[in-house]
Amino acid sequence: MLYRFAHKTGVYAVEVVEENGDHVLVKVLQVIKHPKQGDLHNPNEVEGVFFHERKALSLYEKRYTSPSRLKPFEGDIEDYTVTLQRAITTLENQLQESDTPFAHASLNCLAQLKEDYARQYKTNFS
Repeated sequence: MLYRFAHKTGVYAVEVVEENGDHVLVKVLQVIKHPKQGDLHNPNEVEGVFFHERKALSLYEKRYTSPSRLKPFEGDIEDYTVTLQRAITTLENQLQESDTPFAHASLNCLAQLKEDYARQYKTNFS
């Protein structure tokens, strides 16, 4: 069975690899929502905070979580790189709608991440 798994500000389609009492080990298969950039404790701020670059979890990356954090995933699993590109494009489109320092800093981070993803997955992330 497949599940939706929210990790920090990203959302992923995952499968359970191992169940161990209060924890389950999940494996990432698809990106549903790319993580937001910046400081999670000071959202939408760029001044006086450490502006974090946040990557999406990688294909087949594994994480332990509690079963209560898993929600049913409905739909078919698509190619990881296709879903990663879609998630980045969606986030970029949202950020381009606002002309703020936070949006500009986030878009700069995403541009760098796209270069990193292109090297990692040997795919063009334009």
